[in-house]
Amino acid sequence: MNDLLIQETKDYTRELFSGNSDGHDLDHSLRVYSNAMLIAKEEQECDLEAVALAALLHDADDHKLFDTEDNENAVSFLKAHGVDEQRIRFIVEIIRSVSFSKNRGKTPDSAEGKIVQDADRLDAMGAVGIARTFAYGGKHGRPLDGGIEHFHEKLLLLKDEMNTSKGRELAESRHRFMEEYLAHFDSETELISN
Repeated sequence: MNDLLIQETKDYTRELFSGNSDGHDLDHSLRVYSNAMLIAKEEQECDLEAVALAALLHDADDHKLFDTEDNENAVSFLKAHGVDEQRIRFIVEIIRSVSFSKNRGKTPDSAEGKIVQDADRLDAMGAVGIARTFAYGGKHGRPLDGGIEHFHEKLLLLKDEMNTSKGRELAESRHRFMEEYLAHFDSETELISN
């Protein structure tokens, strides 16, 4: 793995998400990268560098953040750093398999896609997932009830959509934590509904 390229990708991601506070920021990309590397170590055969690059660049063209087409931020960065066309296409294919809304119920074709998809979904779960849900909601004017709906529309579904055994293992405790959180939320808010 080209350590210099990985560091330059982290630097680019830092620049790209500078000032973002809705949960799609540098820290999110770094957590997805860390999750992906952890999962990749458990997989038999995978291209670690492609996993690393796709994990770090997976939100570089997210439609909620950027008005780009054909993954132009990720592609431009990779081209500028000497990554060949075939490899860029593979990394972009991995990136395109990540989005929950665009890939609901779909399993990526490659081991690398499965790893990065699981890594991103893990960051939408547990304590961090809860924090990100409300950070995003606050920035976009979504009330608390809207955040709670998001648990039922997406977050609580993620555990059963993991692709890798390590992803499933990591998802279990995060899922339980979200269920406990919702139980506490319900008990604390039932006072206002009486």
